Formats: sequence, C-alpha cells, structure tokens
Amino acid sequence: MSQIASDTAPGNPPPPLKLGIIGSSPGNGHPYSWAAICNGYDAARMADCPYPGIPAYLAARQFPQDRLAEAVVTHVWTQDATASGKIAAASLIPNVVRTPEDMIGAVDGLLLARDDAENHARFALPFLRAGLPVYLDKPLALSNAAAELILAEERYPGQIFTGTAVTWATEMKLNPEQIVKVGKVRHVSGVTPKYWDTYAVHVIEPALQILGEETAPNQITVIGDTQRLVNAVWSSGVSAQFAALGNVSAPIGLTVHGESGFCNLIFTDSFTAFRTALQQFCLGVLNKQRMFNLARAHAVTSIIERGRASGA
Repeated sequence: MSQIASDTAPGNPPPPLKLGIIGSSPGNGHPYSWAAICNGYDAARMADCPYPGIPAYLAARQFPQDRLAEAVVTHVWTQDATASGKIAAASLIPNVVRTPEDMIGAVDGLLLARDDAENHARFALPFLRAGLPVYLDKPLALSNAAAELILAEERYPGQIFTGTAVTWATEMKLNPEQIVKVGKVRHVSGVTPKYWDTYAVHVIEPALQILGEETAPNQITVIGDTQRLVNAVWSSGVSAQFAALGNVSAPIGLTVHGESGFCNLIFTDSFTAFRTALQQFCLGVLNKQRMFNLARAHAVTSIIERGRASGA
C-alpha cells in the first residue's frame, strides 16, 4: 500500500520544490529515507530496504501528515541502476536518470545523499555551476582545502546547505532544566559507532554547538585507528573528546560536563532530525539564505581533518 502525499491546496504558497537525489555510498540509506520524508513511501517495497531501521521509523509516522510539505523528490541517480530502481519504487520517485547531470533543468535543487565526502566536489560542482542549490550530506569535506573548493562555487547565499542532521535533533541540545543542572559547560564527550570519516561529524558538530565554539581547537591529540579517540582543547579553556568506535555497538551520544553537573544526550529520533534538516535546506532555497553556521562548519572540518592523522 502506498502512503502518498496529498497535493498542495490551491492558494498555499509556495509550491513544493522539485528535488533530485544522488546516492548511494556504503552504509548510507539516506536516498531511501530523505526521499520518503518528502514523498511518502510504498510500505511493501520499503520493507526490502537494506537498512531496516528506515522502514521501522517510517512506520511509526503518519503519512501524508508527517511528510515534508516544502519539497518532493522527482529524480534519482545512483551508480547502480538496479539500486536506483529500488529506491524509486520504495520512495515514490517518478524518474530514474542515467547520469546525474540529466537532472539539470528538471529539478529545483539537489540532495547529494552520499557521505563519501571525497566524492562531494565531483557530484556537486556541475549543479552548483548550473545555479542549483545543493544539500551536501555530512561531512562537507575531509579537509578545509576540499571544503573551500566546494564553497568557492557558491553563487548566492543559501545555495549550499550541509551538516549533520543530528545537530537539529532536539534531544541533542540542552533543555532549560539541563542548562541549570550543568551550569557553565566546560567539556563535552561524544561517542559514535562506525568510522571517523563518515560518522565523527555526528558528535563533533552538536558538541561545538553546545560549547559555543566556532573556531578550530588550538590543540588536538589522536589515539587509535579503527577505533579512534580525538581530544581537543580550545584557547577559551573548554575541551572535548570524540570517539568513533568502528564496529563496536554504541548510540550516537554526548556527555556534557559543566561547573555544576553533567548530563547525557542520546540521539534517538532520526526521522524528525532528517525532516528538520531537509526543511531548513528548503527554507534556505526559498529565501536565498544560508541556514548553517559557516564558521562552525570550517571548525568541524578542521577537527575531522586533523583527527584523520594516524594515532599512536
């Protein structure tokens, strides 16, 4: 049974943006989930999604009520035509294209739903040069030099949107009660499963948001390889520790330490985080406004780059 988004009622501005989506990279199910959040989905076909968490959290929502009203995904490309067809069928995408560039002229923007950041420029630049807005999946880049190459192609404010959706998750921010309990924040510890290049951003970016830091740390030490531990200290005196645990099971989470106490924050609601981030991208497109903190994005990229160094 298809759970299909209803048409926009006459007189409700603006009409949904038509988005293309590019995937996929190993271990990343975003082409399924992001498109379903925009379009609705076919429950029977989504059951065959290779990422079982996606149909599970979609099934907990009500469609079309919970879909994103600001956009629909109309085109998809992956490097595997069979995979593209499965994504299209599950997430109600009407067009599968032979090359990414076939979308140019047919869409209002691009979701680059791959987290292999080393390929971001390759896929994004043709769209940026065509004047189309692009949502770059996390991380933006693995070095600030690579980030600058991409950002230099931006033609207007809001053309690029990037970052981890975890930063938009309510449960990864301090609520008023926690702010009182913790007091002035002095240290944040972040733990994530999987690997540094693709998943460390999930704890680095929200940690810097909580610390209020928009600059790179002045001191970083790196320990380990597959399981990587990175310690960071800022000139302001605050510090952070980020652990990417490889194949070790762990939730994405932060422990926030302050002068009065501490608290734990665990990422639990993927649907709402993704939906909020996608909505922010759309609002940036509609208003031609940057919807992420550029200085913080550079700081996050700097930590990722320096954390990639071989540990002791």
